[in-house]
Amino acid sequence: MDDDVFEQALAEVRRFVRTEVLPREAEIDERDEIPASLKKQAAEMGLFGFAIPEEYGGLGLTMAQEEALVVELSYAAPAFRSMLGTNNGLAGQILVMAGTDEQKQQWLPRIASGEVIASFGLTEPDAGSDPSSLRTTARADGDEFVLDGTKRWITNAPAADLVMIFARVQGGDGADGGISVFAVPTDTPGFEVGPNDHKMGQAGSLTAEIYLTGVRVPASSRVGGDEGYRIAMRSVARGRLSVASICVGMMRRLLDESTEFAIGRRQGGSRIADYQLIQAMLAESATELYAAESMLQRAAIAYDAGTLGRTEPSMVKYFASEAVGRVADRAVQIHGGMGYMRGVAVERLYRDARLFRIYEGTSQIQQLIIGRGVVKAAEQG
Repeated sequence: MDDDVFEQALAEVRRFVRTEVLPREAEIDERDEIPASLKKQAAEMGLFGFAIPEEYGGLGLTMAQEEALVVELSYAAPAFRSMLGTNNGLAGQILVMAGTDEQKQQWLPRIASGEVIASFGLTEPDAGSDPSSLRTTARADGDEFVLDGTKRWITNAPAADLVMIFARVQGGDGADGGISVFAVPTDTPGFEVGPNDHKMGQAGSLTAEIYLTGVRVPASSRVGGDEGYRIAMRSVARGRLSVASICVGMMRRLLDESTEFAIGRRQGGSRIADYQLIQAMLAESATELYAAESMLQRAAIAYDAGTLGRTEPSMVKYFASEAVGRVADRAVQIHGGMGYMRGVAVERLYRDARLFRIYEGTSQIQQLIIGRGVVKAAEQG
């Protein structure tokens, strides 16, 4: 998208999030759902397809533009961004990167418009950050595959029309242990979605288990053939930068809430913003926000230039997800007792922030990736 056009669109998204989404955060938290009117407005603004190429009806944003947009989307309830995330992120990008022309034409325009909600079906009860233990199977039967298995904590599953299912092809001898990706419509017989998960935070972001019992899909639903899994994993780099963008947006909001409260709150006849220990906490949060923003912007530019290394997305995601937890903790501390009360923004954001150290690869997985990368680089000189 042209930079001038993008800046106008970004300003409109900023206005929409702060005037339409933010006032309804408590409603989203209480009802555990995104209001239909907000979904409709998001679709009209093209937000279900901001990372989908323009030829398929999306906005076709660069990574640098995408991270700026996601930062703005994440200033309010992160569940709102999550509603849009899998269409633009891991699920949609599998089709963008590895889909056949027929698969792209079949799904991407409807994903970009919001007509189809797509989900990413990797995690299982015994396979999360490390998919090597994947147990869902795909058995070839003529010109079809039969899928059996269970998926856990699948974002948007209760609302999904299409799920990108990872399965181990029986007898498969391709790369990555025969793991492939299948585009599976949720109305396929044998496809069942369990009850909504009840989580610590992220209310409004619907997750649930998926049960696959003899689910038959045509061979044409296999995305990327034997290389599907490997290609899909390339989209993880983009996904980790997107998670970092969410964390930056939340950090901005938390710092704003903390500063506004500190200026308005008086203790002992003075604003608490004038006390040095409060200023120290604000300073730490502002510095971590600046560092996360800088890392994210540098990585996004490198992604667009094709020079982003393997470890950088993990570094950015690791730092930003850990930092947002610290910023949220300080925000509650600055608010004192008010920060512990339901209905206060920082209490809700504190609960929401905890997830980012877990999904899209835990902090410990990111450390392993980074550490191995450091050792490998040293060995290669």
